[in-house]
Amino acid sequence: MIGRIKMLRICLLCGLLLSTFTLFSQIQQKNAIVKNVLGKPIDTDSLSYVVNMLMQKMNVPGLSMAIINDGKIVYHDEQGYADIGKKIKVSRNTIFEAASLSKPLFAFFVMDYVERGLLNLDTPLYQYMPYADIAHDERYKKITARMVLSHTSGFPNWRKDYQNGELFIQFDPGTSFLYSGEGYQYLAKVLMHLENTDDEGLESIYEERIAKPLQLKVTKFVQNEQNLSNKAKGYRSEKVVSLKETDVFGAAFSVHTTASDYSKWLAALMESKLLDEKSYQELFKTQVLLPEDSEQRTVGISEWTLGFSKANLPFGVGYGHGGNNSGYTCLFGIFPQTKWGFAVFTNANQSDLPFTILQYLMTP
Repeated sequence: MIGRIKMLRICLLCGLLLSTFTLFSQIQQKNAIVKNVLGKPIDTDSLSYVVNMLMQKMNVPGLSMAIINDGKIVYHDEQGYADIGKKIKVSRNTIFEAASLSKPLFAFFVMDYVERGLLNLDTPLYQYMPYADIAHDERYKKITARMVLSHTSGFPNWRKDYQNGELFIQFDPGTSFLYSGEGYQYLAKVLMHLENTDDEGLESIYEERIAKPLQLKVTKFVQNEQNLSNKAKGYRSEKVVSLKETDVFGAAFSVHTTASDYSKWLAALMESKLLDEKSYQELFKTQVLLPEDSEQRTVGISEWTLGFSKANLPFGVGYGHGGNNSGYTCLFGIFPQTKWGFAVFTNANQSDLPFTILQYLMTP
């Protein structure tokens, strides 16, 4: 979710750095094996230098980043501090909050339920589990898993952002687009109901069906002590933000991970692993065209699939998602046709850095 003012800041910064980017693009690449999204080799020392310079300019304490070429993780970089006060540097094991990058992973998990015949994308969710929080509006009985995953349920992002703090429906479900974490949380409750379990129980099911087969060691919705002990502190204006609940299965927000571990899943997506072909077709199929005046269109995103934003770019069709939790900002992008992808995680609040790095990786 990048607004026009933020986009202008990014463009201005990119302009200031253009000469630097051009300089590094001309460096003789003797042993670089990493390619950018256009297929051009990247000098990894130069890339690391540019990222470090951007971190300083944008006041980002720490970063974890990975790049995928031909469906394999070929580059990772960790820079800066996980804890400024204690001078603890970011390492390969440093855990970051993935924020809304939880949503596409949850959509992938949901498709496992569809394959098992436990959930139908187009069956109204109330038929699985009535939802008392919105029972006052009969329109909620139209809401399906497909609508939730494509943000067409009509729910707001978060009810707490409104004065009375109650859940409501803004438009008839399925008729428009409105980004909503509330919908994802409803669907997670439905899965718990189907399994007769709680948050930790759903986490165990996710780990058994998704994380273990794909060897995701630390990518969790509900955190354990090891993740929490390795977690980077989140920062807003150089001040540490308070920790949030870690025992909730937040389908919309709670994944913690590293760039390398999360990228194992991204690589699996591009290799069509674990799920069947029909599920992948559903995941990446356009579900809704975004309104012409939507903020997402300012950065080239024109469509939404089941859990993913979609952009039709000159060099291919890209899928991705950005994330912002208090004290953390992250982003990933994949191009399945060329099996290229990347993921960036930071411990800075509402930072422009991940998108600026993507712009750099798209530089001819």
